[in-house]
Amino acid sequence: MSGHDIVTIGVSADGLEALKTIAGNLPADFPAAVFIVQHIGAGGAMVLADILSSVGPLKAVYPEDRDPIQPGRIYVAPPDHHMLIENGCVRVTHGPKENRRRPSVDVLFRSAAHAYGAKVVGIVLSGNLNDGTAGLLAIKKCGGVAVIQDPAEASYPAMPRSAAERVLVDYCLPLSDIAPVLSNLARDAANEDPPTPSEMEMEVEIATGETNAPEAMEKLGKPSELTCPECKGVLWELNDNDLLWFRCRAGHAYLAESLYEEQ
Repeated sequence: MSGHDIVTIGVSADGLEALKTIAGNLPADFPAAVFIVQHIGAGGAMVLADILSSVGPLKAVYPEDRDPIQPGRIYVAPPDHHMLIENGCVRVTHGPKENRRRPSVDVLFRSAAHAYGAKVVGIVLSGNLNDGTAGLLAIKKCGGVAVIQDPAEASYPAMPRSAAERVLVDYCLPLSDIAPVLSNLARDAANEDPPTPSEMEMEVEIATGETNAPEAMEKLGKPSELTCPECKGVLWELNDNDLLWFRCRAGHAYLAESLYEEQ
């Protein structure tokens, strides 16, 4: 049985130093692939991959759509694009925003959980609001490992704190401890994959922008009295006993707190 060879990381405010600490402490023979979403909007500078390549032994790149996944490589989501994971390849899409973000941490985490199940490690670092919470919950549901930066040391603790409040995390760590734990997990055998929730595949397809989102909404939830701040369409309340969240027929998605903040 293979190890935890898909590592996903989500970060927002004050994330550069956190990412440099992790990338700089991974070994040259690290056997997993690392995927990073940092909140950068349209027009953001594409410099993060070069910075991470310069601080550690692993090469960091901005992937093209359908690039093959290679172990020992760091993949960084391009500005204003979602990065998803399919079996054996990376998807780069311009699908609908989630929690006001594109790229979205939840989109990356959820797609990784769907494609690789128990082999996935999800890490939520410093940031505002709650992007990453729903995705980390998806990773746990599919048998993967949930890691958060200790909120007490994070400059912006809201993202890891939100995850800790809603997800049974496996590790709550200071930044200096994350890379050594990842090195161990990458070589430890993953558990057997539990059954994947039936709605997860549809949610992954919506994030690619390649499915009929209105038809999918009929299967995923029920209409609410709220409207989408992005497109003004009706928001549908999704059937999830663990989180209150909403998606419109165009595909935009919000956890309750992000929806309140936007409105």
